[in-house]
Amino acid sequence: MPGPDPKVGDRLEKLLQVEKFPPPADFAARARVSDPGIYEQAAADPEAWWATQARERLHWETPFSSVLDDSNPPFYTWFADGTINVSYNCLDRHVLAGHGDRVAFHWRGEEGEDRDLTYADLLDDVQRLANALKAQGVGKGDVVGIYLPMIPEVVVAMLACARIGAPHTVVFGGFAPTAVRERLEVSRAKALIIPDGARRKGKLIPVKQQVDEAISDLPDLETVVVVRSTGAECVMRPGRDVWFDDLIASADQDGYCRAGSSGPTTCPRPGPGKIMRRLLRDVAEGREPGDVTTLRDASVLTQLQQNAAPGQSQ
Repeated sequence: MPGPDPKVGDRLEKLLQVEKFPPPADFAARARVSDPGIYEQAAADPEAWWATQARERLHWETPFSSVLDDSNPPFYTWFADGTINVSYNCLDRHVLAGHGDRVAFHWRGEEGEDRDLTYADLLDDVQRLANALKAQGVGKGDVVGIYLPMIPEVVVAMLACARIGAPHTVVFGGFAPTAVRERLEVSRAKALIIPDGARRKGKLIPVKQQVDEAISDLPDLETVVVVRSTGAECVMRPGRDVWFDDLIASADQDGYCRAGSSGPTTCPRPGPGKIMRRLLRDVAEGREPGDVTTLRDASVLTQLQQNAAPGQSQ
């Protein structure tokens, strides 16, 4: 077998010595933030700058009065007395602002499948799944396990959980079913969302069948929602297992999750946490509906859906 081309090695070695790669001029011309003075403003008074970004670019259910609490380093708290509904900021406000027909993200599957989901599409599915989970007895504080490959339903599942205040525990799709059991057992999860099967590196994996063997005796698990992803055969356990598409088809599409409303359709969540910081950072960078970002893992996918389309606060 021939060795590597020495010319390629030389080029790579030279590239390793380069610390900066200036963007092409046409790319730089499309930058949403072009005034370098923004860095000086942020450096001069970081708290005031971030407070302005937070107030102008996000919708707050309870406005914050405290920006940064640095009294107990290294445990810093931002916007501690404010509450924000992540699902509303991800979807509702953009649909209300007239961006419902814009594509939230383009999905391309391993076998060449493709789906384009708009903000209105996502909002409809998220509302329906949120109501369906509530109908299954999942409420605020109940943990929902999510063990899905990189398919659009993973976004819907996470935002639906956030909408009703159900903490979700995401298990990487490459982990073994025993890892799923461990997460569900430790968190005492009440529901689990999984695919019938998944494709990984050209192989079809019977996910539902494998997971069933690991979770059959978990006492707290009441509902297993199964996404028809690959068409893999699987046994559905009566009284526990339900198909994802059947579940959302039979659920109601509730009204928008508005600030100041009450009841189970709202769940103000304290910020910022990791997602809150990412949400605010992305809107501060000027991301708008229609921006394209490459997705590599579920956490980035979640955050993109929460961040990618900043609009004016409602």
